[in-house]
Amino acid sequence: MPRRKRVVRRLDVPDAKYKNKNVARFISKLMLNGKRSLAERILYDAMEAIEAKQKRAPLYVFDQALKNATPSMEVKPLRVGGSTYQVPVDVRRDRGNALAMRWLIRAARNRAGRSMAEKLASELMDAAAGQGATIKKREETHKMAESNKAFAHYRW
Repeated sequence: MPRRKRVVRRLDVPDAKYKNKNVARFISKLMLNGKRSLAERILYDAMEAIEAKQKRAPLYVFDQALKNATPSMEVKPLRVGGSTYQVPVDVRRDRGNALAMRWLIRAARNRAGRSMAEKLASELMDAAAGQGATIKKREETHKMAESNKAFAHYRW
């Protein structure tokens, strides 16, 4: 990050199939070693599996999962007078979305067996329903922010 200039954010290009910027961002986060076409195939196969199982628009399930997994509060370490406090702070919308996507992908990768597309589809459906490892992670983050509310006055 530059010290003086503002960071200029590049415009997000929507993905080819759903014309959605969040889907494009999710594909970029899912990608490993520059293999974009593989990441696209995994996500699109997961979307097809969601449509087959839930009989709903997969983009709706994806958006619902992202919304349910997005945290509103998190803690940041702040050093004051030799001791470090976990200070609760509000999460900006773009950071919240980034965290939710990261948690969804990590939870899907940690699931047992099957292909990545099936694991991702299962995790997205669970998150859309308000359950699963991703939702547990968000609740854990909120609980930590709630328990450290006493240090909120250190917020900068």
